[in-house]
Amino acid sequence: MSERIQKLLSTLGVASRRGIEKMIEEGRITVNGVAATPGQAIDTQDQVRVDGRVIGLNRAPEPSRVLIYKKQVGEVVTRDDPEGRRTVFRKLPKLTSGRWIAIGRLDINTSGLLLLTNDGELARRLMHPSYEIPREYAVRIHGQVTSETIKTLTQGVMLEDGMARFETMRAENAADDDATNQWFRVKLREGRNREVRRLVESQNLEVSRLIRVSYGPIALGRGIKSSSSREATSAEVEALFEAVGMNAEPAKPGKRTRATAFKAGQIARVRSAAEPGAPGRAGARKSSRPDGGARGDVERSSAPAARAARSPARSVPRPETRAPMQEQGKGGQRGRGARVRGAPSPRR
Repeated sequence: MSERIQKLLSTLGVASRRGIEKMIEEGRITVNGVAATPGQAIDTQDQVRVDGRVIGLNRAPEPSRVLIYKKQVGEVVTRDDPEGRRTVFRKLPKLTSGRWIAIGRLDINTSGLLLLTNDGELARRLMHPSYEIPREYAVRIHGQVTSETIKTLTQGVMLEDGMARFETMRAENAADDDATNQWFRVKLREGRNREVRRLVESQNLEVSRLIRVSYGPIALGRGIKSSSSREATSAEVEALFEAVGMNAEPAKPGKRTRATAFKAGQIARVRSAAEPGAPGRAGARKSSRPDGGARGDVERSSAPAARAARSPARSVPRPETRAPMQEQGKGGQRGRGARVRGAPSPRR
């Protein structure tokens, strides 16, 4: 059965459909020795090469995987940068086949949540504007943001590539019309180039910091260091599939890690964690950081002192729990592994 080349190669994790279309335009994909064309029908009998490398069309696609990456300012979302800047792909786990696909891009001055997957169709749907996947950002704005400004940005502004607006915009702290450097949470359902920055700049304001804190049902949360990632849990992957109307592939049987040992019934908890104002664990302290990061990222040096203050000093020595050793034998040496005096002899 033949399929369109973009669909089949994206299913195998070569790239997203859009990425494959770009490869075809650049002449990097051939079918049976001839340059491929967009929408070309291929089947398992054809020989397809990408950058000279043969792609096995008969192999079953790997189970879908998703990485949750915490990007820092200064990194670029590209595989090879001609300027030699650090890329987010340099430390990702290796795949046996296919490649990691970035779900959307963050510019070099934006930090926070970046999702990557080996599933081309999942990446395409999560990025496509027709699915209206919400993206939420913490943005620090330099300049006076009034209630009228917020109303304008949520109703819509005409940019050079069409109308754009924030679905929601709220101040992190109590609104202060006189403040000139405030944090806000903004949400929108498309991923046009530098859209958040351009919307803010349309009101003669300046973005001094921008952090993506959630993408669809996935929130950045705590526990990920900058420029590092973790594997999404099975429930998080299922929540992403459900958000775009796909059925998740069953996970490959094998050793369960702490990251994958996640109950499937907790999908609702994953989804609610990405909603603004969602309650956390009972007794958890609320972070003052806009990206919800762990305090240890900025207060690492004070952690030992804090632990020492919580742990009372021991004034009574621990009782000796080890069994008495055998008395010294000849030469004044104790027998290694010697039997304790008075203990019954082991059976021969």
